[in-house]
Order: sequence, then structure tokens, then C-alpha cells
Amino acid sequence: MPFVVTENCIKCKYTDCVEVCPVDCFHAGPNFLVIDPDECIDCTLCEPECPANAIYPEDDVPAGQEHFIALNAELAKSWPVLTERIDAPADAKEWDGKPDKLSLLQR
Repeated sequence: MPFVVTENCIKCKYTDCVEVCPVDCFHAGPNFLVIDPDECIDCTLCEPECPANAIYPEDDVPAGQEHFIALNAELAKSWPVLTERIDAPADAKEWDGKPDKLSLLQR
């Protein structure tokens, strides 16, 4: 079962998870990361590295965020692969934990 990046990553976009990933399954958009479900090998390394607690196994995605499963798969097809950690946005801590950020997702 692949892992899924959920809403709390929006505008936080920490990339600690990318640094530990043994395959190239992370893709980066302007203010959000996604995991390509076809590339994810379910190694579990990324989940504990996420400072925003935004990564879940597909079967454990929080209620109400199930649409992020399809969103990760969709955006992974068009966003570039990210293989190295980059700095988080300067205001990432301010956005961590804020609800209802889906409308802020930049494609």
C-alpha cells in the first residue's frame, strides 16, 4: 500500500521525507509534495520524517482526506521528481496545523 501526502503539507512543504526515500517517488509542486503510488515501495521511512505529520499509509488517510489519494496520483504525473531536501517556505511553521488548506493548493 503506497503512502499519501495529505492536506497539512500544503504551504508547509517540508522535504525531510524526500531525503530518506530510497526511490524517486516524491514530486514537488509550488507549495505541496505528492507521492507517486506507482513508485512508492511502502518502505515507511518517509512517514516519521514529516515534521507536519502529513504522510499516511493509503489505508490510514484521515477521514475526510481520502481525495488526497487520487490527488497524489494525478499530480505525480505532471510534477517533477524531487530527490533532494530543499528549504521549507519561510512561513511553513505558521501554516502547520491550519485546517482547510486545499483551496490554497497551487497546481
